Formats: sequence, structure tokens, C-alpha cells
Amino acid sequence: MVERVINWFEHQAFGVCEWLGQKLGIASTNVRMYFIYLSFFTFGSPVIIYFVMAFLLEYKEFFKPKKNRRPNVWDF
Repeated sequence: MVERVINWFEHQAFGVCEWLGQKLGIASTNVRMYFIYLSFFTFGSPVIIYFVMAFLLEYKEFFKPKKNRRPNVWDF
């Protein structure tokens, strides 16, 4: 039962902790624990940050600069 919950969170819950753990070079379970601890100490404000990060990860292709842009005068 616990494994099913862990697998669901890793694959269905936006993947924010896994992505952040890969970027920071730490285990995603540690990132999840830090989010939980911070949520208790700050009365849930990291949840807002989590949802903002989930939105940015979902639409990250939209926010990336276009590769086929025409170079401007200042590009070398």
C-alpha cells in the first residue's frame, strides 16, 4: 500500500520534487520531506510554491526562448 502511494506521488503529482531533486543533486524523497516540514512550520505557504513550480514545469516549453530566432545587432 505504501509503495503504491509513493509511486503515485512520483508519477502523478506533477514531478516537482523529482525535478528539483535532480537539479539540486539530492534525493527526491528528501525534497518531499523538506516540503512537508516547511508546510507545517510556515502554515502551508510552500504548497503555493509547489503549485507555481508545477505550472511552470507543465508549460516550460512555452517559457523557453525560441531557438530559431533571428539574431539581433548585439549578438556576436
